[in-house]
Amino acid sequence: MNPPDWTDLLGYAAASLTTVSFIPQAWLSFRTGDVSGISLSMYACFTVGVALWLAYGVVLGAWPIVIANAITLVLGLAILGMKLRGPRVNQTR
Repeated sequence: MNPPDWTDLLGYAAASLTTVSFIPQAWLSFRTGDVSGISLSMYACFTVGVALWLAYGVVLGAWPIVIANAITLVLGLAILGMKLRGPRVNQTR
């Protein structure tokens, strides 16, 4: 088995950073349920774009692209679903 070359390492580094950078927004949205500051059209375009990057990575067999975009797609779909569902109503008084 050959060790990864520098292009693979570059891909994994880029994929890791872009995916990790998305986690704080996702965590805040999940924790608070507040997605009022998120644009529906931007998130819809973003989610479709991530899905296309995932498909591109699959076609190329480029694992850094596949792994990063699979994780980001799951998070993006969850936030998009929260946005489409609308605001949570606080039931506690």
